[in-house]
Amino acid sequence: MLSKRRGLTTVALAAGLAVTVAACGGGSAKPAASGDTGKPVEGGNLKLLGGGDIDHMDTASAYYTVSYSLLRGISRQLLSYPNSADETKASTPVADMVTAMPEVSSDKLTYTMTIKDGVQWDVKGTPRQVTGADAVRGFKRLCNPVQPTGAMGYYSGVIEGFKEFCDKFAKAPATIPGIKAFVEGNEISGIKAEGNKVTIKLVQPAGDFVNILAMPFSSPSPLEMLDYLPDSPEFRQNFISDGPYKITKYVADKSIDLVRNPAWKKNTDDLRAAHVDTVSITQGSDEGPVQQQLEVGSADMSWDTYVPTAQIPGLKAKKDPNLAIVANGSTNPYMTINIQSNNAGGALKKLQVRQALNYAVNKKAIIQVLGGPDVNEPLGQILTPTILGYEKFDPYATPDSAGDPAKAKQLLAAAGYPNGLTLIYLYRNKGKAPIIATTMQAELAKAGITLKLKQVPNADFYTQHLQHPPATKSGDWDLAGPGWNPDWQGNAARSFFVPLLDGRQYGEGSTNYNDYNNPEVNKLIDQALAESDPAKVKDLWHKADQMVMADAPWVPITTAKNPLYHASRVGNWVYYNFANNGDMTNVYLKDGK
Repeated sequence: MLSKRRGLTTVALAAGLAVTVAACGGGSAKPAASGDTGKPVEGGNLKLLGGGDIDHMDTASAYYTVSYSLLRGISRQLLSYPNSADETKASTPVADMVTAMPEVSSDKLTYTMTIKDGVQWDVKGTPRQVTGADAVRGFKRLCNPVQPTGAMGYYSGVIEGFKEFCDKFAKAPATIPGIKAFVEGNEISGIKAEGNKVTIKLVQPAGDFVNILAMPFSSPSPLEMLDYLPDSPEFRQNFISDGPYKITKYVADKSIDLVRNPAWKKNTDDLRAAHVDTVSITQGSDEGPVQQQLEVGSADMSWDTYVPTAQIPGLKAKKDPNLAIVANGSTNPYMTINIQSNNAGGALKKLQVRQALNYAVNKKAIIQVLGGPDVNEPLGQILTPTILGYEKFDPYATPDSAGDPAKAKQLLAAAGYPNGLTLIYLYRNKGKAPIIATTMQAELAKAGITLKLKQVPNADFYTQHLQHPPATKSGDWDLAGPGWNPDWQGNAARSFFVPLLDGRQYGEGSTNYNDYNNPEVNKLIDQALAESDPAKVKDLWHKADQMVMADAPWVPITTAKNPLYHASRVGNWVYYNFANNGDMTNVYLKDGK
């Protein structure tokens, strides 16, 4: 996470033990907790330390775990998830800024909800009520032509009139006046507001629509934010909060400082206790220094790093109460294959070359880099064990998951590359990404595949390369190692297939990084989303999984369990799905400092 988005945990809390050990399998989830049951202490400065920056601050486009950690503190949603150690509660959307869960019509097409009185924006120090019009604006901004959402498929073809609205919006000038005029002068036919009441009409029933509403993407937005280009530096410096905290200082790739938002009313927010007064986020450190500072108490929580591999056995052996090893349904990393690239004579457009890559990758070696089998297990498919539709299979299995260079060479020769080929491997400059890149380079060389390593800043990896179609289609990269967590738990295959593998959603900001598009897969996606019988839903997603892997646009590598650590003075640390971490809005500092 350094993955993109998210999924709830599947862990077993070992009775009487301080360490939380993850369990994979089944469809349920029990989040990790620190075991602290003391009375919360109010006040103090919570210090987070890590490596890189957010991908976006704009709720419409943010699609990265650390971004969601920040947004949890500075924004509110119509619905959201509670930060709870209770399995059922943690995976069930609840009302956030609305008075109750949506009222759903008998045909399951219309959702109606009302924003609470007292939910307020902090507009230059002056509180102002969040309205239904603000909620509608949040949906409208999702397909702005400058920085659209990375999961358009959650809304287009789901909400009545949304696709038509976005098709028109794409033709609007990509300027501040052009965007503002279009948003305020056009409507989505399926979304209406009257005062604080919001009504949303769907194209067809969607059993997971409450999960979609709980995503931060469609967070309400005040009119003033249209005075800046979406997620521009000016947008980030002028972000208007309706959450418990507001930003007082933001320096890209360096630091973020939060203080209490005077417009936030605790009695309107059942999800964020906001025990601490201020939050300081400092970037620029790798996992080793972060871990050291967490253990000595000079930092409180990690921002975007995990426990270093070499330290996990020792922490487990002494049953350190501040360690949590959490399975969250992620595929992290996987290797995405740029089928749009013309490099090496367009080699990656050929199925046999993509299959060769699947055989060439030594998953066992990558898993060792990531901490070994205690915190990772090999994966041979798209879906992970916590998702409805998962049935274990691996069409490119190799002995001990260690790769099969001979088989890879055979496939390359059949594709017309008997002497191998050279490809560009894109990777981030933070965390374990550099050592994964060099491991990939060494292992693929055994199959005759030469990797030219291309390192980019952590903050640019997704936004300027993987999610930027001109870069993808120009051959800027051939292979890359992103990560992905499901956006919710259980019936969550939509959160893999729609943003990552539905070619109908491809465009700027898309998380379908290589423009994979198979009409037969798209048809299975549509069938699964329209089906209400869980057994049939499971079968359709499994078929889609098999069909995608037959095309081999990815190399699945591992489904990960994330080793997380927090300082001893942090109380009420409970794993929170959207942050892939503890929840800064619910932890407290035992010394109140």
